Amino acid sequence: MRSLFHLAINVTDLDEARRFYGGVLGCIEGRSAPTWVDFDFAGHQLSLHLGEPLRTQPTGHVDDQLVPMPHFGLVLELADWQAMAERLRRAGTRFILEPQQRFADQPGEQWTMFFTDPFGNPIELKGFRSISQLYAS
Repeated sequence: MRSLFHLAINVTDLDEARRFYGGVLGCIEGRSAPTWVDFDFAGHQLSLHLGEPLRTQPTGHVDDQLVPMPHFGLVLELADWQAMAERLRRAGTRFILEPQQRFADQPGEQWTMFFTDPFGNPIELKGFRSISQLYAS
């Protein structure tokens, strides 16, 4: 089954959310109301609502590093991932996990980076030479 994903998370300022998700990440804004705004998050619906963001903790083990849980993100073709890494660097993004390659020359070889939005919501972006390798084992 192939379908679109919907995720609704809290933010504390919709204008700042628009600057980050629309400006920095380049997401297209959709519908909105005084208390929420939707974005096209690479074809998926991301709804940002005014409220207290979820508390996260660095409990996810990625190789020898801890990453924040829970988190959400995207799986991108490698060229798109590289372009996004450069876009984030130009925007002065502080990375939790700098853009890097993982599992080199292994099934599931990928590139990853972790950062947060301005409200502390952790985001992971993964890059693959071929998306078909996402579930390779």
